[in-house]
Amino acid sequence: MEEKRKEKSSIVELVKTVVLAIILAILIKNFVFNSTLVIGESMEPTFHQNERLICLIFPLYYSDPKEGEVVIIDAPDGSGQEYIKRVIGVPGDEIKIQNGKVFVNGVEKEEPYIHPGMETLTNGDVYWQLNEGEYFVMGDNRHEGKSVDSRFFGPVTREHINSIAFLRFYPFDKIGMIH
Repeated sequence: MEEKRKEKSSIVELVKTVVLAIILAILIKNFVFNSTLVIGESMEPTFHQNERLICLIFPLYYSDPKEGEVVIIDAPDGSGQEYIKRVIGVPGDEIKIQNGKVFVNGVEKEEPYIHPGMETLTNGDVYWQLNEGEYFVMGDNRHEGKSVDSRFFGPVTREHINSIAFLRFYPFDKIGMIH
């Protein structure tokens, strides 16, 4: 009888441990960090197809995304897809793309993360004034047709930004913090 009770107690403890582990995993994935698989070419040369990133969720609870950060956003078309993009402009900024160059608040943006000599293509000169809670995001790959970003769908709202890329962990020879 005593042995059956110990066996039952062990099973109950195992179930409690598994349930707790599942709850913790769900909480961590939804509120602390998650991993992201890079799909496509929109962030080349910074990231390439099938690289894996750890993205932080919790910083977004106490601060807003900053210019230059790489973020994961919900696709504005409601498709349920997520895009990886770089924040180019934050609320209050004026973004202008003219003659293949990006200007933020009238100053040409230095973009060391794009291919040298690369032009940012648009249909003519374009301008956006970002309102409160709006962000202008673009992929680092500015070749024609390689990145669907704010040049096409306009600014994204803060609610569409899910996480901030923090660490590349695959491939192993490229492990490192994301700047």
